[in-house]
Amino acid sequence: MKDHPARILLGAQAGAFSLPVCDHYSGVEARMRKSLALQAEMAEEFGTCVFDVTLDCEDGAPVGGEAEHAALVTELALAAAPQARVAVRVHPVDHPAFDADVATIAGRAGQRLAHIMVPKVESVADVQRAVAALDAAGATALPLHVLIESPAAVHRAFDIAAQPRVQSLSFGLMDFVSAHGGAIPSAGMSVAGQFSHPLVMRAKLDMASACHAHGKVPSHCVVTEFKDMDALRAAAEQAARELGYTRMWSIHPDQIRTILAAFAPLASEVETAGALIESAMAADWAPVQFEGRLHDRASYRYFWQVLERAHQTGLPLPETVRPLFAEPAGARH
Repeated sequence: MKDHPARILLGAQAGAFSLPVCDHYSGVEARMRKSLALQAEMAEEFGTCVFDVTLDCEDGAPVGGEAEHAALVTELALAAAPQARVAVRVHPVDHPAFDADVATIAGRAGQRLAHIMVPKVESVADVQRAVAALDAAGATALPLHVLIESPAAVHRAFDIAAQPRVQSLSFGLMDFVSAHGGAIPSAGMSVAGQFSHPLVMRAKLDMASACHAHGKVPSHCVVTEFKDMDALRAAAEQAARELGYTRMWSIHPDQIRTILAAFAPLASEVETAGALIESAMAADWAPVQFEGRLHDRASYRYFWQVLERAHQTGLPLPETVRPLFAEPAGARH
């Protein structure tokens, strides 16, 4: 479809692609296997892959066993179902295992991965180092996700987000707080403190702004109180509705559905979006009057993104726009 909304409405600043709203992390073999199985089950339930599975080398690999762990996650990625979205978090660029991680994982499974996550990125130079390693491994098209975990990295977030291979920035709460040498109390790492301490909130907002300035995806940090679903729900809703985040980390399977629900648009807004996009397409994207208001491509873009988010979170789509999501993901994004 030559006039598909994603091609007509989205650009570099508005975002040329979309990602599942939940990124689920696991690093222990049994949990990694369970995460991939759960992803397949929920993809069948919702009709689309509603969360990424990121296999973790940084915290998952035992000291001295980095090479074996890299081989394990590579085999898991290669064995995943064709429709699965699997990623890997490697070690930081200054870690002794970084080059071997990338050579093994991207070299053998680069064509199968959704992205590579690089933690503790401090500068554009770190991004360039990671890109060079991916290219050397033959993974020249593999997207890069990076973790922003220090005050200096937050300061450079706009430049980092501008790098073409960078697809998403994630905020690393725990390291960010500890990087302040005790100036931010430990409560700043809690589900309440991370939304009240001024330095943490400023960092979250700066990082989200950097992403949106360059059409990249801002991913919110974890909630470590993984058994408190009410707290998780409140955190996810605030991240999505007030701080501009369009994606969030999960560290426990029970968190996934709560995150999906928090980032999903309202059903009424989905219906409105479907009707408006249908009218816009009928008018060849010229301005239209709709429910007493004048709309043009600026508002079309917003409501198209509502439909994208509905699709990403497994919500039912209006029948009139459902065919727009039958095209392969690569055709839309």
